[in-house]
Amino acid sequence: MSAGRRDSIARPAGDLNQSAQSLFSGLPSRYDLLGEVLSFGQNARWRRAVVDRITIGAPGHVLDVATGTAGVALQIARRTPAVVTGADLTSAMLVRGQANVDRLGAGSRVRLLAARAEQLPFADSSFDALSFTYLFRYVADPAATLRELARVVRPGGVIATLEFGVPPRRLSRAVWWLYTRTLLPIIGGALGGPEWWRVGRFLGPSISAHYERYPIEWQVDAWRAAGIEDVGIRRMSLGVGLIMWGVKAGARGRLGGTAEQDGR
Repeated sequence: MSAGRRDSIARPAGDLNQSAQSLFSGLPSRYDLLGEVLSFGQNARWRRAVVDRITIGAPGHVLDVATGTAGVALQIARRTPAVVTGADLTSAMLVRGQANVDRLGAGSRVRLLAARAEQLPFADSSFDALSFTYLFRYVADPAATLRELARVVRPGGVIATLEFGVPPRRLSRAVWWLYTRTLLPIIGGALGGPEWWRVGRFLGPSISAHYERYPIEWQVDAWRAAGIEDVGIRRMSLGVGLIMWGVKAGARGRLGGTAEQDGR
């Protein structure tokens, strides 16, 4: 299905924004720790893979959308000379993120602010690169949001994202389904309390529904339609993590093909 047809059945933005705020407001105090525990340490690997893409070209100013507790933003600042702006919808996440920035003494390089990915408060071509993580399941119109993200990146700038994936192979997918529907909410609730139990119950069905609505092929089309060329895909951890990246096309740019990599 084309990006245009999917756009025509987009859900109201306010509902998903409010749902995201409600879901994440109770998580920040243990977000970083439990994110690693519940992913068996894979979340850190996935984040590094995203930052690997952002470091190409030594960007001077990077925007990290859905920055959460600023984990990716801080890693970009640590691995590049860039000044990093982190944007997120949830104030509780930003408070925790600012505490992380202050603890690491990164306040001169990392700035956090509240903003919606669907309506960024920046001029066109303001950033040399852009990253975003776990975002598109919480916006009503991923294609329009992607166009907005691309708008603020200069031509030639890298855009990269991390999202949960659904394993493509039958056995891996069955194990993933069992874990996300049963063990994840139980372990999350035991370690993090009711908020993490609720997130655990939500996560697996949310991921499945997202790819039923927006399969990988649709997403690649949406990236190209947003003016992003040389789109690449890397499945990690048997497909549980999904990295996508591309380059903002220039005035005379021509869209390239898609590269897909299997990764562990």
